[in-house]
Amino acid sequence: MQVTLIDHMGSDLTVVNAARVSFNKESQRVQNGNHQDLSEGDQKLINYLSKHGHWSPFSHCFLQFRIEAPLFVARQLVKHQVGLAWNEVSRRYVDATPKFFTPKAWRTKADNVKQGSSDDTIDYHIGSYTRSAIAEYERMLDVGIAPEMARMVLPQNMYTEWYWSGSLYAFSRVVNQRLDKTSQAETRYIADLISQEAARFDFKYSWKALTGEELRTNDEPKYID
Repeated sequence: MQVTLIDHMGSDLTVVNAARVSFNKESQRVQNGNHQDLSEGDQKLINYLSKHGHWSPFSHCFLQFRIEAPLFVARQLVKHQVGLAWNEVSRRYVDATPKFFTPKAWRTKADNVKQGSSDDTIDYHIGSYTRSAIAEYERMLDVGIAPEMARMVLPQNMYTEWYWSGSLYAFSRVVNQRLDKTSQAETRYIADLISQEAARFDFKYSWKALTGEELRTNDEPKYID
């Protein structure tokens, strides 16, 4: 699973000036040691906007990702629609041999929730099932069945890829919901990668105000191996 930031537009200063235009005012960066940064007042403004639910200034910044994840993760994330655009690899057109996600260990069902899993794991192997699905898919293509039909036999752990674009605020809502402890670990992993990419660029004050998340000093996975 991976998340790559393809493009972005705007910065913390964009958020500040989108708010200050209400008073027909504009801020500039100030010198802070060897680099330019937001003034203390502008940093406080960003925190104020987030704390009091003034979301529109955060919608003037834009992020575009290319993401690779299993189908079952993608189908959870595509539910987020507001302020976002999604274009995905289509198995109607692509008939290359797919890749599959297999966890290192299988989590058991939690006793105290209707959905989700516990921290306990068991060993289980699905290699023969995956190989069987690929073989059946390729046989169907060989006899002339259209890819849009043959794809029906491919399992949920098949990888897919998509472009996902939207505002900084829209992605903060995705991350806040999908980093919740009740979210599936694999989906939390993608949300964490999105968060780290967003925090890596010129949105560090806005992103922390919206999500509480900061750029970590190491690249260790936070939710799954």
